[in-house]
This record gives sequence, C-alpha cells and structure tokens, in this order.
Amino acid sequence: MEKESIKKEVVVVGGGPAGLSGAIEAAKAGARVTLIDENDRAGGQLFKQIHRFFGSSEHKAGIRGYDIGKQLLQEAKDLDVEVMLNTVVWGIFKNGLLGIKRENKTEILVAKRILIATGASENPLSFPGWTLPGVMGAGAAQTMINLHRVLPGRKIVMVGSGNVGLIVSYQLLQAGAEVLVIVEVLPRIGGYLVHAAKIRRMGVPVLTSHTILKAEGKNEVEKVVIAKVDKKFKPIKGSEKKLKADLVCLAVGLEPLAELCWMAGCRFFYSRILGGFVPLHNKNMQTSIPHLYVAGDVSGVEEASTAMEEGKLAGIAMTESLGYISHQEAKKKKNVIQERLLALRQGPFGEERNQEKEKIYEIF
Repeated sequence: MEKESIKKEVVVVGGGPAGLSGAIEAAKAGARVTLIDENDRAGGQLFKQIHRFFGSSEHKAGIRGYDIGKQLLQEAKDLDVEVMLNTVVWGIFKNGLLGIKRENKTEILVAKRILIATGASENPLSFPGWTLPGVMGAGAAQTMINLHRVLPGRKIVMVGSGNVGLIVSYQLLQAGAEVLVIVEVLPRIGGYLVHAAKIRRMGVPVLTSHTILKAEGKNEVEKVVIAKVDKKFKPIKGSEKKLKADLVCLAVGLEPLAELCWMAGCRFFYSRILGGFVPLHNKNMQTSIPHLYVAGDVSGVEEASTAMEEGKLAGIAMTESLGYISHQEAKKKKNVIQERLLALRQGPFGEERNQEKEKIYEIF
C-alpha cells in the first residue's frame, strides 16, 4: 500500500474481556502492545454486566462485571498498553497490515502479531411488526439501561430464555420495568436455572414451547401476540395471547463478528453450537494465518470468563512465538489455562461447546 505504515509489535483489535486479557498477558511478557477499540472506553460487555460472576477466584467469582472491567483497564494501564479509543479497524491485509480510522484520519499499521477479539453481534428475528420502534436486541436494551441509564420500555416481552434473555430480564426488572413474560420456542429453558429461578421468584412467567407471532402498533409497539407451538414449532391455532407491551427484546443468539477474519483470508468452520461461522484455530488460538490469532466470541460464542481465558492463551502464544518467553514456560502457563477452560465448560451447556472446540482443533 502507498501510505506509509506505522510499525507495531502486537495489535489487539477489540477491548472487551478477551482483548484486554490478551493485551495484558502479552504486555506482562514484555511485548509492546497496542489495543484498538471503536468505543470511547475499553471494556466491552463487562461494563454492561452488573451481576456477579460465577466460578472460581481465577474466574473473578463474586465480582461484578463492571468492576472486572475496571481492574483489567487499570492493569493494562500499569503495563503501558497503548490504547487507541474511538478507532475503527476498517481493513486487514497481507503481511500484518491494518487500516484504521481515528480523529478523521486514515492510518496504516503493520504488526508482527494481531489478535482479533471483536466479539459477537446479536441475531435478528423477523415477524410481522419486527421493524417497529420498540423491537430491539436484548443486548441493546442492556446497553441502554446499564451504560446510558435510559429505560427503553415499561412493559416488556422477552423472546429467548438463554442466559442473555434471563439476565437482561432481571436487569430490566431492577431498572423499574415490568417484564410481562419470557417466551422460549424450545420445550426447555435455555440458560442456567439459577438465573431462571431469580426470574420466577420475581413473578415473571417463562413460557416454553411458545413463540412471538407479531407486534402491533401504529408508530411503535403497542401490543404483542404470542402463541404455543407444537413439536414441529408450528403455532397452535387457538393458543394465541395478546399482551399490551411497548418493548420486545430479542435474545435469540449471537453470531461471531468475524468480518476482519474473512477479509484476512482465514479458513472457517460452521458450528451452530458456537454461533455460526467460526475462524478455524488451534489450542493456541492461532488461525490458519500464522500471525493472526482470535479469542472470545469471535472464536465461538461462549461466556465472558471463557473469553478472558482465551485472551490469555492468545497473549501467551503470541509472545512465545516472538521469543519473549520460552516454550517450556509457555507450555506450563497454557496447560493451567486449558484446565481452567475445561472447568468452565463442564455442565449441560459448556460441555457441548467444549466438544465443538475439540472438533475445530482436530480439523485445524
């Protein structure tokens, strides 16, 4: 490219839990790290998560997400990680070249190692009335209440009973909204029962084998029609219920935000369990392009604790490949992290994802 490039050693794209953890681990080993985030503050999803984390002390158990975000930001600052905020990575090219835009200027960076930690985007769901104001992703609603202190609706229908749907429903209740119902098309609740139990104690019904049929309203959502479904997920005639509501939140899954990986030419693997097309990567989080690594939801949608561990793995692997730490030291550290990842992936939800990750490693 004609424009003169700015040389960097390790560039991390995305300042969420995975990106911050990767940047910190690489900086600890002595690498010069630049972290890029499109927002005005790094931390990503952590600052939307006001609940306490589960797991062990290594997984920040008992600490609220936004406090974990503060801790990670402080640690990155103490390690002299260069942080570029309000910066968009608009392109990624051969030989470690990245195109960025900040302060209305376009610049070209060239990095020895790149970690893509761009997270995931919310899946849409189409139904009559889905384009009305008052239909939004659950993550968008969470951003409004927890970051901007704006209540997006008063009477809410949540579609989807995974962890996102359950947690955001609880947080909407805390913010003063009324969650009328959580509808789940599957015959079982999708998220952890500890979250579902909280919701039930608050008096919110969770209707499994139900779906949304339509949203009604002249200029915005005013009413929502739901119905029971049969074993083939077809609405059962006569089971319709009409609810007065002004907000429909969609928590119907996430998809890896992997456009930069596609642009770079990474090989991909399709996994319904991990959210869709996932960049193929090995246990070091290294993709089919040797200098390019992935971590967090972009490498397969899981939990924030898992994202942090994957970021650490990538940070260690990158600095090992650059010669900052020995293979023996890196192997020891990576083994500990792999054990923690295995612990996180135990249980009815994580185990399935662990098997899918192992499949990706085998293909790679």
